[in-house]
Amino acid sequence: MNSYVANVLEQLKKKNSDQPEFIQAATEVLESISLVFDKHPEYEKYGLLELLTEPERVIMFRVPWVDDNGKVRVNRGYRVQFNSAIGPYKGGLRFHPSVNLSILKFLGFEQIFKNSLTTLPIGGAKGGSDFDPKGKSDNEVMRFCQSFMAELYRHIGADTDVPAGDIGVGAREIGYLFGYYKKLVNEHTAVLTGRGIPYGGSLVRTQATGYGLVYLVDEMIKSRGYSFEGKTVVVSGSGNVAIYAHEKATQLGAKVVAMSDSDGYIYDKNGVDLDAVKEIKEEKRGRIRDYLNYHPEATFVANCRDIWTIPCDIALPCATQNELDEKSAEILIKNGCFAVGEGANMPATLEATKKFLEAGVLFAPGKAANAGGAATSALEMAQSSQRLFWPFEEVDRKLKDIMVGIFRNIDEASKSYGMKDNFVVGANIAAFDKIAKAMIAQGVV
Repeated sequence: MNSYVANVLEQLKKKNSDQPEFIQAATEVLESISLVFDKHPEYEKYGLLELLTEPERVIMFRVPWVDDNGKVRVNRGYRVQFNSAIGPYKGGLRFHPSVNLSILKFLGFEQIFKNSLTTLPIGGAKGGSDFDPKGKSDNEVMRFCQSFMAELYRHIGADTDVPAGDIGVGAREIGYLFGYYKKLVNEHTAVLTGRGIPYGGSLVRTQATGYGLVYLVDEMIKSRGYSFEGKTVVVSGSGNVAIYAHEKATQLGAKVVAMSDSDGYIYDKNGVDLDAVKEIKEEKRGRIRDYLNYHPEATFVANCRDIWTIPCDIALPCATQNELDEKSAEILIKNGCFAVGEGANMPATLEATKKFLEAGVLFAPGKAANAGGAATSALEMAQSSQRLFWPFEEVDRKLKDIMVGIFRNIDEASKSYGMKDNFVVGANIAAFDKIAKAMIAQGVV
């Protein structure tokens, strides 16, 4: 590893020893872009890595709200505005009990690179709260969202920071957040993306991350002589990303045989019935085990991580970070899996990623493969600023073009640095190149 990169990484580990998720993300990126600093030693004098790995701003605040029993509750809110070199901060809000500063710094750091790869002018950020919307009434969620926005509104804006949804922040939450922002600032502007169609949202936004994942993986495997046609696919998760990855993979001729949630996974050898999953998850907000009420011949296993024991040709982890470990990677490889596309943020551990690369498995990292949501959010911003509304087919075409372009860029970057088929290195280098040039041009800020 380049000595400058190694020194920055060592200091980063010392300064952030209590933030394992952030250190994991930073390690993967810095190890990859070490090759760039061998080629461009002059970059060291600009302090690029020190600037890049330190957020421009971290905002932490309390979020008091009242539950339906009249009891005051207090959660913690965050916004990590990581890098604005190529555009206003852009990244989702996550409402989940696991949310902490380490996770949001990891997500925000990844978002810088993901947004750079889209080729659209957006920087990187992430935010959220340890609030859990699961099991809460609509009124409780509304009160929480309004309290959260009562502080967040001071730090965001259409040309400053444009949040979106993430885990625990869907159409309901975005609606409440946007409504209160509009009330506070007296503006109807594109300060949140993922909005409902009636008040300025974009078609395809719901499908974007799942569709985009499959578009990129399809381009990746086609470039090496494969296709989705007739292939067996395992998709972890059962939220938006997983549902629409299933939908698009099926449209391309694949058969999805397993999906999961935090309770466990279902296996249906005949192919998972997506209409049933949509009804369970999108309409009833139920659990994946309820699938057996529709298809009793299917199997439910109460361990979501064991989903990777199901033999498949293509694996699409779409649930959460570090869900796919080294042992699971070994099982997938042994069972003949030839391609993996990360639909979630960093779902494969560093050890699992190395196993895939060593075995010659085609591996599309999340910062490239799940960039479809960020890309379509930026397209939503463009529509809002022009007061336009594009049809589904136009947005979908633009999304596909962006994802195909991302793969071609990371493929070319990997080849240019002598790392053919290492798309982790390719993605990090392709993204970093754009960010580095923007940071250097803007001076020490």
